[in-house]
Amino acid sequence: MNSSTRYLPFVVAMALVVVASNILVQFPVQGQVGSLQLADILTWGAFSYPAAFLVTDLANRRYGPHMARRVVFIGFMTAVICSIIVPPLLFRFGLIEIGTPIDRLARIATASGAAFLFGQLLDVTVFNWLRKQSWWRAPVFGSLVGSVIDTVIFFSIAFAPAFAFMGPNEPFALENAPLFGVLQTEAARWQSWALGDLSMKLLIAIFALIPYRLIAARWSQPAVTA
Repeated sequence: MNSSTRYLPFVVAMALVVVASNILVQFPVQGQVGSLQLADILTWGAFSYPAAFLVTDLANRRYGPHMARRVVFIGFMTAVICSIIVPPLLFRFGLIEIGTPIDRLARIATASGAAFLFGQLLDVTVFNWLRKQSWWRAPVFGSLVGSVIDTVIFFSIAFAPAFAFMGPNEPFALENAPLFGVLQTEAARWQSWALGDLSMKLLIAIFALIPYRLIAARWSQPAVTA
């Protein structure tokens, strides 16, 4: 089996995860838990994007950091292209209700691409440092460090006023609301989204250990190449 065939499933999975997340992150979760307004802390993208770390970690576990970085770079290019093309098509065919302006879409794609590269490559590095320790350490700490960096970069570029030169701001994201939805201190909604997104990523990273362990266990001798 040649190298392109080996990592193709990882590339396809990564592209699907990131494209879906770029669309879903534009939609706050509507609902309420007690006094907590979910729209103040979560977008739907928080539930899909953590799967990217699972894909990277499995590629790293199976084929090593060199192949994992290939998956990251090829997945990144595919995802950014699709992130610009797919949402307008979905809107045109009535599959989503909100059409994102092209300049706003470009800013989201830039934020996603930058966060993706830095977060995923850091995950690959940390995973490789810890690959010979207990089986859970590499995916947990790789995802932890990568998630923090990914969240900071994405939400800053996508929503912070300081990056308005990259595209128009999202007015709803800049409105003040109770921090994390319930605290007395107020902050821009995008900051609470970032905290909620990070919390969800870390929670899902723990649950992702289950499929990671089940899949990796089938590779009795991972074909690490570098």
